[in-house]
Formats: sequence, C-alpha cells, structure tokens
Amino acid sequence: MNRLHALRHSLQHATTNEFRVACLCIVASLLLAVPCEAADEQPPNIVLMMCDDLGWGDTGFNGNTIIQTPNLDQLASEGVILDHFYSVGPVCSPTRASFLTGRHYYRMGVWTANQGHLPAEEYTLARMLHDQGYATGHFGKWHLGTLSRTMSSKGQKRRPDLHYSPPWERDYDTSFVTESAVCTWDPGIGPRSKNNPYFENGQPTHENVLGCDSRVLMDRAIPFIEDSVRQQKPFLSVIWFHAPHEDIQAGPEYLAKYKGHGEAAHYYGCITAVDDQVGRLREKLQELHVADNTLIFFCSDNGPEGGVPKDRSKTRRAGSAGEFSGRKRSVLDGGVRVPAFVHWPKHLPSEIRNETPTSVLDLLPTIAHLTNAKPHPQRQLDGENAWPIWKGEISQRSKPIPFRYGNFACLVSDGYKLIIESPQNTPKDRLFHLATDVKEQNNLADQHPDRVASMREEILSFLESSKQSHAGKEYDNASPPVDRWRGLGKK
Repeated sequence: MNRLHALRHSLQHATTNEFRVACLCIVASLLLAVPCEAADEQPPNIVLMMCDDLGWGDTGFNGNTIIQTPNLDQLASEGVILDHFYSVGPVCSPTRASFLTGRHYYRMGVWTANQGHLPAEEYTLARMLHDQGYATGHFGKWHLGTLSRTMSSKGQKRRPDLHYSPPWERDYDTSFVTESAVCTWDPGIGPRSKNNPYFENGQPTHENVLGCDSRVLMDRAIPFIEDSVRQQKPFLSVIWFHAPHEDIQAGPEYLAKYKGHGEAAHYYGCITAVDDQVGRLREKLQELHVADNTLIFFCSDNGPEGGVPKDRSKTRRAGSAGEFSGRKRSVLDGGVRVPAFVHWPKHLPSEIRNETPTSVLDLLPTIAHLTNAKPHPQRQLDGENAWPIWKGEISQRSKPIPFRYGNFACLVSDGYKLIIESPQNTPKDRLFHLATDVKEQNNLADQHPDRVASMREEILSFLESSKQSHAGKEYDNASPPVDRWRGLGKK
C-alpha cells in the first residue's frame, strides 16, 4: 500500500513523459504483487502418470511390503500423498474422460469401459495447455475412442465409424498409444494386439514394441520431453501405463525379484517395471535441468481387478485395495479410491499425507490455476482447483464428488458417501461415514434422513445437469449424441 501511495503522489505532479513512466511502474508493481503459485521464470512443465488397475494397497508409499516401488515411494515422500483420492470411474474409460476434462464422464456418454468416446467439442487439458503454448504428448493407453475409422479392438465393442476419437485429433502434438489394453510384456504381439496396435502420431507401428511395455512407452515419452526442452517449450506429458491390467506378464529380471510368489510374481513384477521407468523419467528431468520446474502427478484409473481369473488354474488376482471394500467395477471405495501423489518440492510441502477428498476431476481446474489458463466458460466443471488443498491451506473441498456406474449413483460430500439406486425409491439408499467406517458396512441412512434427502437432491440435480450436457446443450453446433441417455433405475 505504501508503494502504491507513493506512485499515486508522483502521478499528481508528473509531466507527460513522467506520467507514462509512472504508469509503466504501476503496471509492473501490480504484476509483481499478484500471487502466482507457479511463479517461475517460465510456465511449469506437467507430467501426469496413471497406472491401469493398480490398487490402493499396491505401492510402498501406501504400506505394501512386498511390491518394490522405491522410485514412486521417493517421489511420494518428497511430495504430497493424496490419501483420499478418487478415480471417480470404477473402470478405465470413464476415469480417463474425467481426467482430461474436469467433467464427469456421464456428461460425455462414456458409460463404462470400451463405450463412448471423447467428443471433439470437449475442452481438454491438452487443448487448454496447447492454447498456452505448451507442447502436448500422450503415451500409453488411450481408451477414449477408436484410433481407426475401420477397426476397433475388444471385438468391435466400439463402432469405429461412430467412435473415432484419436489423441492426434484431440490437441496432442505427439502421441504413441493403443486403443485399449495390451499385454504388459511384448505388447506388439499376442491376442491383445489384434486390431489394437500401437499408433505413433496417427500411424500403426511395429517398431520397438517388444519387451517391457512400460519401457516401450517411456522410450517415446522421453524423446518428446527432450525435444520440448530443446525448443524451450513447456510441456504436458500424459503417460498412461498399461500395467498392471491383464494380460499380465513380467519380464525375466522382474520375475526373479519375486521368486516364490507363484503367479503373483507377474503382477508384482510389472508394477516394479513401471517404477523403474518412473525412476528413469526422473533422472532424465534432472539431467535436462527441468526437474525443479516440473510438476509430477501419479494415480491409478480404478481399484484392482477382483475375483478369480477365467483360467481357474491361476491363483486369485493379486491386487490389493488396502483396507477398503470393493474392487474394480464397484462404487465402494475399494473400486474408486486409488493410490496418488503430487510432487513439486519447490512449491509443495513434503512428507505429507493429505486426507481431504480429491479426484481426477480436479486436475484440469488445478492446472488451469497453475498455468494462468482459463477453462472453457461454457463447460460445466465437476472438479475444483485443488491447489490450496495440496498445499495444506484448506482441509475441505467446496464441491461434492459424484459417481455413476451401472445401477448406482453416489456422492461424497462432507465426510459422507450416499449411494442410491433409484430416483424415487429410497429403501436401498446407503449412507456411510467414511472416516469411521472405511469398509462401508454401517448404513446410517435411517439415522440421518435430512442428510440423505439433501445429498439425494444433489445427486439428482447432478444427473439432470449431466443429461443436458450429454444432449449437447453446452456445445455450439453439436451433432446429436451417438447413444441414448442412460438414466438411473426404473422411471
């Protein structure tokens, strides 16, 4: 205030030239006074990593004592472990749609895995940062539409003529992706690769697609980062590992690390393979002298696969949801609460376990804040800027976190989760207090009717808003949706 008062006094006694100089001084003074959390000399680089079907309890930083994840553990310990982080989707494609847009996947018609696609009208992280001058790259799994107009993986579950939606037409400068899951070893061959090759910048490729899949994709991500640094451009690198999604196969060196663990050795080994590539990435960032100005985020797309494999000769699936109930395909926390951390020691505290609920919905608004970008004004965001939460400045979020899958819709708000199965009928409503009932076994709906009624109203309002989004109400000149709206319960 003293500085501004002095400038005001100078203006009152200034000549024309002096007035111009004083105005410039005021502008500079105000710019310096504006708080900017990412106030480096250049915009921050962003690396967003995600595993596929990695359970909350599958990493050392969340207490696993068998699976070796030293690089992830070190990054987590130097940053903020997001102890209550939600994928939002209990399966792959929905989470990925929300990850890139900050919007619930039902707004886009991405109902479940291998269904729907990322509409061209959506304002994604890649588009937002591309508009800010960033180099944008996507590596690994895509799962948000077909990569060809004539073929699709997974037995043609997506019609390629309706669901063509590749990353190179969604504002990525560089991409190296598969449409859906591949084997974690030798991804370029085998049943999973049928109609599902790696596409490199829009063209199918069979070059360097054998061996460890995590290494194969990092072999493409690192040159993208090197090239961005060489061009002195900030970069967004989205790296979506296939591991530990089936088909699970670990390479010989990783199997040797888990000798005596039977079939689980493959699961453990492919996670450690991911960890090695994360360590390799970190070393490269340090070598390029950009580590201090690079935010690294890591999570999983849903809980671990559950049950017994189709091949009954194999042991029960090895993934761990920790202490939580439910696994993949469940809206219970074991299906949607996943391991996560954010690492940027120059700006964030270290050795912190943050227990405030956050989710993939928060990534776009948070990164918008950090890069001074603006989300699309006509796109209803379901996430919020989580930067004050990550920094520990606040301990409560302002927006509830919505879920929708199969027969269920639910909401996490103010420490509670409400799960409903019908817009009108309430007997199956379930209300859980998450802090005191981590297994979600004690239904409190009858004890808190007012809370249930309020949260029910929020859920139904969210669903109606999503229905309008799905119909294209937020898009200019949008074509009709390719699939009908999927309501909740019987109308």
